[in-house]
Amino acid sequence: MDLKDLYRDVIVDHNRNPRNFRAMPDADRHAEGFNPLCGDEISLFVDVRDGIVDDVRIAAQGCSISQSSASMMSVAIKGKALDEVRDIAREFKSMMSIHETTIGGDGTEAGDGAEPEPVDEKRLGDLAALQGVVKFPPRIKCATLAWITLTQGLDELAER
Repeated sequence: MDLKDLYRDVIVDHNRNPRNFRAMPDADRHAEGFNPLCGDEISLFVDVRDGIVDDVRIAAQGCSISQSSASMMSVAIKGKALDEVRDIAREFKSMMSIHETTIGGDGTEAGDGAEPEPVDEKRLGDLAALQGVVKFPPRIKCATLAWITLTQGLDELAER
């Protein structure tokens, strides 16, 4: 099996069998995210106990990339300390950036050809399957919606 096939299988599996998808109305933090470009929506519920993400739940609708990313995120952060969650979020968002290469109006890549920073696949686990999304710039917002919503929710929780 080709690595690309494995990654596709991971994304399809998380889309068809999303993890932690149900509302949690009594959560410590509830944050909402919306991608106006394609209509993806997410409601994120997080319970934090002693600085650890005790539980995370998601109510969402959208494309397969946003749904898979949200599902994978929920698995990746559950049971982790808030500092580690923020580190994983930063690393994921860094993986999703285009780095030095832009897509011109004619659809061709432009830039200095610098390679993106290497992804710590062991640390990111299944999330590394989404690194191919950067080849489709409009889909990056789909993949990062849950992460942006998570970061905003944690920031608001910290302000309390």
